[in-house]
Amino acid sequence: MSSQQHYERIAQAIDYIQQNFQQQPQLDDVAAYVHLSPAHFQRLFTEWVGTSPKKFLQYISIEYAKKILKQDTTSILDATFETGLSSTSRLHDLFIQIEGMTPAEYKNGGQNLTIHYHFAETLFGQVLIASTDKGICALTFVDRASEALAQLKAQFPQAAFNEQTDYFQQNALALFQKDQDQFAEIKLHLKGTPFQLKVWQSLLKIPMGQLSTYGELAHAIDHPKAARAVGTAIGRNPVAFLIPCHRVIQSTGVFGGYEWGTTRKTALIGWEGVQAHATI
Repeated sequence: MSSQQHYERIAQAIDYIQQNFQQQPQLDDVAAYVHLSPAHFQRLFTEWVGTSPKKFLQYISIEYAKKILKQDTTSILDATFETGLSSTSRLHDLFIQIEGMTPAEYKNGGQNLTIHYHFAETLFGQVLIASTDKGICALTFVDRASEALAQLKAQFPQAAFNEQTDYFQQNALALFQKDQDQFAEIKLHLKGTPFQLKVWQSLLKIPMGQLSTYGELAHAIDHPKAARAVGTAIGRNPVAFLIPCHRVIQSTGVFGGYEWGTTRKTALIGWEGVQAHATI
């Protein structure tokens, strides 16, 4: 079967899952629809999409649940059954896994969630760092403080925001000066799809002072055909520097884009190279 035929089968499968997610189709159902064995379909889908059919179905389900939970009249029980899930506990587990919060917390826009934030100066400019009682939830370089804070608050419109530092923040900011082997002590509170989390985890394995390419990263997570999807996941990294997406460059050697500016990316790479050389 040619690559074009593979693509067509996967496109049909994606369309089938999107149209029938409320029935929560099983692997055998989708495989039969595209006329492949379950094992072959599982392997082919994962290679092309970057995640398994089950995880893709979960992501589609949670996105739909998020939309209807934004409606004032929709209860968590309503969202559960409209999404096709068998119980509210399944919806709860999916939200915890993908969104890093419960369905109730999402529906309430972060109500009862307290986020501590702080603006700090680093070697590479001012940052806005934020944390919950579970760990760092955001770290971004900022040009305009008011805009950065507004964007953070827009993610959790009902959350309580306190401008103060805590241990999580202090420990994370110390990495701009200390040996990055201390990273193991930092706790993160992130939300993302399983594939995004897998990519972000792989970024942590790139040693300080070294670089990787999108293709190499795709191979590292056993999805060699998902280089483009890897790039998209990297672009959605909510935590600058701590999750070192700046260490990924194009296969041609060009540094490529960076959420917080290519000049800053170049500076980060150069600084880390010096730090790594100094420890040899």
